[in-house]
Amino acid sequence: MSKTTRLQSSTSLDTNVIAEPSARYAFFLLASVIFLWGISFPIMKIALEEIEPWTFRTLTLLIAGPSLLTLGKMAGFRLAIPSQERKPIILAALFNITGWFLFSAYGVTHLQAGRAAVIGSTMPLWAAIMARFVLKEQLTSERLAGLGLGLVGLTILIWPDIRAIGEAPFYAAFMLGAAISWAAGTITLKHFQWTTPISVLTAWQLILGGIPIVAGTLLFPPAITLSQISFKVILCLSYTIIVAIIFCYWAWFKVVSLLPTSVASIGTLPIPVLGVFSSALILGERIGLRELVALVFVLVGLLIVMIRSYEVERDE
Repeated sequence: MSKTTRLQSSTSLDTNVIAEPSARYAFFLLASVIFLWGISFPIMKIALEEIEPWTFRTLTLLIAGPSLLTLGKMAGFRLAIPSQERKPIILAALFNITGWFLFSAYGVTHLQAGRAAVIGSTMPLWAAIMARFVLKEQLTSERLAGLGLGLVGLTILIWPDIRAIGEAPFYAAFMLGAAISWAAGTITLKHFQWTTPISVLTAWQLILGGIPIVAGTLLFPPAITLSQISFKVILCLSYTIIVAIIFCYWAWFKVVSLLPTSVASIGTLPIPVLGVFSSALILGERIGLRELVALVFVLVGLLIVMIRSYEVERDE
């Protein structure tokens, strides 16, 4: 793994972690992201039953970005972005935050949460292609096998729903756009060399990427007032802000800094499977043998990639 492509930190805390990257630490963070993002799909679906997508995203970003920036300041991090990193961080924010948040919000609103999760998590395919041409990362046989098995699993998962998606192609296209935007944001982060601490980098992306979303909310006022939101939705909002955004985005950017792009992105393949299982548990969506078979394919593909990556990191 090239040192020039790792996200780097100007603080002693982050520098120590990245100077001696631990595959075990990276995979632990990745596992946390998989689980917490996986169960966020049905949670977001519940919130969007009462809150419009623009308003939902505005509320989460207005709280999450400044909160994470405040935590960074309390930790003693330098909050200013160096001049040479300002244009790259704007580009990353547009892909990682603006594109993903808006596209996925509209997609989840009009599709079953499980279906939306599957389409959105085609990200590894687009990221692997982009990494090959932009970052010159090699698609090893293990990574190709893992990606292939994972995509087979996702295909099995969504195959019976192809017709339903075909009846709402516009919203399926939104989720596909979200996946491509997420992939492009991941490539952007990996392409540039950063001196900004991960937590501060994450906070500024949330803030900068949230500007177009806040502007859109001002143009399209919500149909309900915040006082009409139920306690259940308030809990969903709290989970989204604290767990799915503040923690998971920080953890994801950290994973991207420690692992090759294709490995990190392939590691997200279990998210839609977990999204389907959690949607069945929380929302009562159907689940059966097809979901179990899909899970097997995804997990086998993931294990092939992760075991090989762990061996390489250990040897280094």
